[in-house]
Amino acid sequence: MLYDVVIAGGGAAGLSAALYAGRARLKALVIEKFNITGSQIIYTNEVDNYLGIPSVSGFELVNKFKEHATDEAEFTEGEVTSITKEDGIFTLELEDGSKINSKTIIIATGAVHNKLGVKGEEEFTGRGVSYCATCDGAFYKGKDVAVAGGGDTALSEALYLSNICRKVYLIHRRNELRGSKAYQDKIAAKENIEFTGNVVIDEIRGDGKVSSLFYHNKEDNIKTKLDVDGVFIAIGMKPDTDIAKGLADMDNYGYIIAGEDGKTTTEGLFVAGDIRQKNLRQLITAVSDGANCVASVEEYLNTIK
Repeated sequence: MLYDVVIAGGGAAGLSAALYAGRARLKALVIEKFNITGSQIIYTNEVDNYLGIPSVSGFELVNKFKEHATDEAEFTEGEVTSITKEDGIFTLELEDGSKINSKTIIIATGAVHNKLGVKGEEEFTGRGVSYCATCDGAFYKGKDVAVAGGGDTALSEALYLSNICRKVYLIHRRNELRGSKAYQDKIAAKENIEFTGNVVIDEIRGDGKVSSLFYHNKEDNIKTKLDVDGVFIAIGMKPDTDIAKGLADMDNYGYIIAGEDGKTTTEGLFVAGDIRQKNLRQLITAVSDGANCVASVEEYLNTIK
């Protein structure tokens, strides 16, 4: 069978693409890794910044996406291991050895946040542990929070939270911040941001939700308890873009270079969601990417007919 478009990834970007592909009457297939729909958003306890649907769990919201998209495209479980293109047709090979052919592909495999790997991190994810201040910062208005990290992302998160929270503790394993000088100057000017360097977070604790974290100083090994209502972990992300190597240009961090139209350096190959190089990675931008990619798919298909 030859599909018009195969969508690799069943998160918000992939489901949005599936919906728009179906409405465009395209023969579409969504490949979901391990039959898990929704990617990272399903682990978010509450989503309160998706327009028109306030205060909903990530799991519930993504299930609504899935229900909406199911009638518009086929779905299958599998992990794409490679993509090749020959005579204008793409072949996707899955982990089980099966192959799928398509005229176009939308890669929407997402990116994962790097984790501290400390006790309590997994337990309190969505209940005080967050990886996105823009997503979850509003829940901590007037409260005390910690931001783990020292690069531009961490500094940006701390600055954003400083306008919402009572106190922001910026915690980094090095003595000095690695973010840009402009960000560092802004951090220094904020009275409610306190920088603690040369320390390592050991554990996050709470009773149902985060109430404190423990860290130790790397020089004297002295351990300290810090009472906080939330911990924002900002130590980078890893995009799942291995299957696009050799087909699409990427930046130094592995994000695929593409504009809002999703077009990559290979004709017929498009990218949507968190793996695309862009400034803002949010649920709503992922959904937008999926829709834009299908518009580009339609445009491309019209040129090869």
